[in-house]
Order: sequence, then structure tokens, then C-alpha cells
Amino acid sequence: MTAAPLLVMDNVCGGYGDITIIRDFSATLDSGQVTCIAGRNGVGKTTLVRLVTGALMPSSGMVGLAGAEVTKIPAHDRKALGMGYAPQEGVVFDSLSVRDNLTLHHRDRSLKRYQSLFDVFPRISERLDQRAGTLSGGEKKILSFCRVMAEDTQLVVLDEPTEGVQPENITLMAEAITEGKESGRAFLIVEQNLGLVEAVADTACLLDHGECLYTTSEPGPQMRSQLSTRMQI
Repeated sequence: MTAAPLLVMDNVCGGYGDITIIRDFSATLDSGQVTCIAGRNGVGKTTLVRLVTGALMPSSGMVGLAGAEVTKIPAHDRKALGMGYAPQEGVVFDSLSVRDNLTLHHRDRSLKRYQSLFDVFPRISERLDQRAGTLSGGEKKILSFCRVMAEDTQLVVLDEPTEGVQPENITLMAEAITEGKESGRAFLIVEQNLGLVEAVADTACLLDHGECLYTTSEPGPQMRSQLSTRMQI
């Protein structure tokens, strides 16, 4: 028997007040799969993420997670069902230390769960007692990435994870995502950096004016080339 998809979006519409941004968006995401949402600025990518994570409620359509309908339930309940989320903005608590950003949401406050990520991103472990607000923009993104990657979740939603991040660290992020995928985790990633998309995506959707303009499952460079060409149209 084929396992049910981990994430289902069925004709989802939504936006802000009377303004509809996302129109009839449908997609499924299986365990061990990476789907990337690409597109230019202002086409609705972050709005789509907010509809997936529960920060916004759809005006119509259905969102399902791990076999349960979650269309109208809030973000914290979706996390309890196995959804992790690293937002595009407000990625850290600026007034707290790096250590507190990593441990505040865990009862045991242990850093052991981060050891493999510290090995990859040692700058984070070197700044544990530094106030997170003093980190560079790229370092804040890496801190947010480490925090969500260390959570015990089946689905990880990343909104522009590489924004402001140095190329060598983007490569390391791609390797961590691939390792997570191979362990059975699923990833929904909003990303303009087509290098990351090429490195990790099984499927990519090009979003434009709130609709999926184009979907591709071509491997690596072919996916990047097709997306790049259509983003220039």
C-alpha cells in the first residue's frame, strides 16, 4: 500500500483581508521529498508559506498534514503534528543569547541535539553567549536553520533560508537538507537561490501572481535552467 502524502494542499486560496494572493494552489509532499517554491519577489511565496504553517488561514481549499486536516488549526497545533518552520523575517529573538535561542523551546535546555550542526557551522557554537541581535544577517539565518533542523519534526518549512548567507554556508545547508531527506524528513523550501534548488529539490514549482505557473521534476542543472528561463519571461 502506498503511504499517504505527508503534506497536502488542495485548491488553497488565501491572502490578507479582501485581497487574495494565493489562488487555487495544489501540491503534495511525501516523506523524504524536497519541494522548492521559486519565483521573483512579490509573487506570493511567503503568503503561501504562511498558509501552510497556520500563520494565515485559507479562505478556501484544504491543507492536510500527516493524515489530518489542519486547514483551520493554528501554527502551534501544526508543530505538534510534526511541522517545523524557519521564517524569512524575525528569524531570531534579538534580545536573547544564541544559547537561549537554541534551547528556550526545549524542556531540557540541552545543546547535545545541536552537536552535528555545530560541527558544520562552528561559528554558532562559538557565539553561544553572544546576544543574537548582534549577529550578522547571514549568521541569524544559520542560527534559525540550526534551530529548526534540530527539532523532532517530519516536515521542515524553510522560507528563504539562504538570504544573506555566504556561498560556502549555502553548500553546507544543502548537505544538511540532503542528509535530512535521506533520513525520511520532508522539506518545503521557498528559495530564490537556484543553486540551492538545483542541489536539493526533487520537485520545484515556479510561483507567479499567486499561482503555480510551472512545475518540474527534472534533475539538477536541467531544473535550474528551466526555472531560470521562465523566471525571465
